[in-house]
Amino acid sequence: MTSSFGPRRIVCLTEEPTEWLYLLGEESRIVGISGYTVRPRRARDEKPRVSAFLDGKIDKIVALEPELVIGFSDMQAVLADKLIRAGLNVWITNQRSVEEIFGTLRMMASLVGANDKAEAWITACRGRHAQIAAAASAWKRRPRVYFEEWDSPMISAIQWVSELIGIAGGDDVFPELAVQRMGRDRVIQDAMEPARRAPDVIVGSWCGKKFRPEHVRARDGWQDVPAVRLDRLHEIKSCDILQPGPAALTDGLEQLHRLFADWNDHP
Repeated sequence: MTSSFGPRRIVCLTEEPTEWLYLLGEESRIVGISGYTVRPRRARDEKPRVSAFLDGKIDKIVALEPELVIGFSDMQAVLADKLIRAGLNVWITNQRSVEEIFGTLRMMASLVGANDKAEAWITACRGRHAQIAAAASAWKRRPRVYFEEWDSPMISAIQWVSELIGIAGGDDVFPELAVQRMGRDRVIQDAMEPARRAPDVIVGSWCGKKFRPEHVRARDGWQDVPAVRLDRLHEIKSCDILQPGPAALTDGLEQLHRLFADWNDHP
């Protein structure tokens, strides 16, 4: 049962607060969601879609009379500014690492008085992370992994994805870019650099559009990349790994681990 503590009417501008509030049993507080929301699937049937990622239906959001609007990323600054100027309370987070994701989940749970449920979920999630890391530690070798968040320009893995690659049993080939908090600072300037780093596995998650492995295979000079030569090009949908919330910490990590375990079993 939803408590009376905290904001009773919440608009979620991205998917991860929606998924988290549903997991906490606090979904009745949600009065509007992002049009990109697919987790949980039933949210699309139950809640009005009032925003994209970079913009939203300001009049419609205001009409919902939210007590709080929750979003993610500096990229939503313009949208947040419009909503603030419309007189709404807006909370934008900028979590980038696995630990920051856990911290943000805790803060959100505290806002709605669901601390106990949140701690139980986080404890179980951390336990699963430890199991996966322990299983991967028994492997004789770890795959070198190139994670591509966007193809033109090429953008490598954000920090939490790079960290999840490590937990799952792989090594990110662009660790120096992963620590850069802004997407523009993770752009790969030299199109041949990923090929030179010889990844064993390539994972594409092109921010909502379908990953095209045939386009990667056709890149000039990439034919001898181990991942290309051995057809180790895979997609993980952005909703499963590029949302800094429950999905990435569970399904995203599990998918990475399965890919790396398969590579380890069938080199």
